[in-house]
Amino acid sequence: MTSELHSATPTELPLSVAYPILKLRVDVFVVEQACAYPELDGRDLEPGALWVWAQDGTAVTATLRLLRDTDGRARIGRVATAPGARSRGVAGALMRHALELIGPEVTTTLDAQSHLSGWYARFGFVPSGPEFIEDGIAHLPMDRPPESAA
Repeated sequence: MTSELHSATPTELPLSVAYPILKLRVDVFVVEQACAYPELDGRDLEPGALWVWAQDGTAVTATLRLLRDTDGRARIGRVATAPGARSRGVAGALMRHALELIGPEVTTTLDAQSHLSGWYARFGFVPSGPEFIEDGIAHLPMDRPPESAA
């Protein structure tokens, strides 16, 4: 089955879509990675927030969210892929879709789990600061400058 890519503001999302997106995030970040932290951080409902997801039939297979930081940068976060969809190109297609939604003229930032920094580099992201530990996991801040090719 081929994944369909979708995006919507939080107010446009029916509960039948929002719930599986949030469940996937909790399954990956809280359960799989064993990190007890407030996954629902209050940013999902910010003005300008956009939820982006891949869906196979009725199953949400990958998700991320787009935010706008106060400095005008786009921020990608909460990138999660269901175990059964990994290594199938779903997350890469989702990332390319998100970068198209953002547009090439905007600096985009994210905090990559350090072991995934090479994957993000394929989309034009470069380290922008020192590695840090969040919830026991090493992260690397990364930026994608304007006009970078994905």
